Amino acid sequence: MNAPQPRESPAFRRGEEVKEDPVDTATAILASAAVLLRERTFDDISYRALADEVGISERTIYRQYPTRAHLLAALSNWIEQTCFPLPPFVTVSDFRAAVHERFRAFDASPAYAYVGARASAISPTLDAEPAYITRAIEAMLDVAAPTLNRRDRRRVAASLRYFSSAMFWARLRTGFDADADEICDVFDRAVDTVLARLPDATWAKP
Repeated sequence: MNAPQPRESPAFRRGEEVKEDPVDTATAILASAAVLLRERTFDDISYRALADEVGISERTIYRQYPTRAHLLAALSNWIEQTCFPLPPFVTVSDFRAAVHERFRAFDASPAYAYVGARASAISPTLDAEPAYITRAIEAMLDVAAPTLNRRDRRRVAASLRYFSSAMFWARLRTGFDADADEICDVFDRAVDTVLARLPDATWAKP
């Protein structure tokens, strides 16, 4: 069986110099890496194979992502925003529903979710997850518990962000062979535990 041939851009096939905008090139690299993840693990994606997939030089890959840590962090962010965007939420109930939807999306595309989990597990060169998730959780807490002090709000937001993360999903998936429904149940109980520690006086009156 012949190995699949790398895709080449029309300009590449004509032998022309390929001049791409840096932002477009970076996005093309990440999108092509995501395609390769369907067939192999991140560790098995070489810069040479990635360059062939995009139709650019290996040197261009290194200019955009000098190390594999840079590539992993950027790819995790791109997958997070493209494949696993957290649905908007305002209330705690909305947040639970949004994370449930996210975990089911992780189950449907585990190779992508594991990239996010791995990026979160190392000392990231870039943020492993977009900061908007933390801001959205803090905004939710501002509405749900308006008198909560800043230190406690940040502590609770960090806990809720972790429980909604790919790392949390991956640990339950690999460690306990849990499916999305089971992980959602553990998530709900974890959220209950975190929020139960807040003083009653901090919660908004109905």
